Amino acid sequence: MSTLAATPKSSSAATLPSQRNMRMTQLDLIVTPIFFVILAILLAVVWIYSDFDRTTTSILEPSGLWTQFKQQIYLALWSTALVIVIAIPLGILVTREGAPRFKNNLVSVLGLGQAIPAYGLIVLFFVAFGQGSFTVILALATFALLPVLRNTIVGLEQVDQSVIEAGKGMGLTSIQRLRKIELPLAVPVIMGGIRTATVINVGMATLAYLIGGGGLGETIAAGLKNGRPTAIFVGAVLVALIALALDFLGGLAQRYLRPKGLA
Repeated sequence: MSTLAATPKSSSAATLPSQRNMRMTQLDLIVTPIFFVILAILLAVVWIYSDFDRTTTSILEPSGLWTQFKQQIYLALWSTALVIVIAIPLGILVTREGAPRFKNNLVSVLGLGQAIPAYGLIVLFFVAFGQGSFTVILALATFALLPVLRNTIVGLEQVDQSVIEAGKGMGLTSIQRLRKIELPLAVPVIMGGIRTATVINVGMATLAYLIGGGGLGETIAAGLKNGRPTAIFVGAVLVALIALALDFLGGLAQRYLRPKGLA
């Protein structure tokens, strides 16, 4: 009787974290669009009803602003793609048997790298590789590697060993177990790291203008230099809108790439 009573209790306790994570993801998918709409309305109101002087009009010239907007998205997406290509295979590699020391050292090194201020990191890459968007993408990817790597490791290591052993019992090879069991179960955690990296990259891409990489940092910097708060507000809100939109898309992926039946 005591064994039967303990089993449901243990199962219920085990499902609490995943249920909590699911609720948080659902909340994100509601709250993020609300903030997006509020910011978009504020931006529209400021754009329509503010009196732009000649300097502000020059800074906020629509074609230039649109170019910077596209550059901001370009830098954020390509740097995040580079992070995914590097961090997920690395995370898989260091979670295989025989690599715990390498895993700890790698996470420590990347943690030190992320401790470098973003401005300093971009300058270091500028010295090494010169100016341009390619240099910015490399710098952003380096800065944002740790969240995806760490979440890949955590996601793979939290997969129930009994499920993996069941796969072995079915005759699955290590590659098949990784592809059919471990990665699908780790997807929600990995996607959480990717969302974090994406938001980091969107924010850091505002510094791309320092080394000729473009982006909305040009508008923000021009507003600061000329004392035009309207220009600063427009540039900052556009960056925030990009971050919210990409985070929302990541939240959708985190929810719908989750294996069916996983709470």
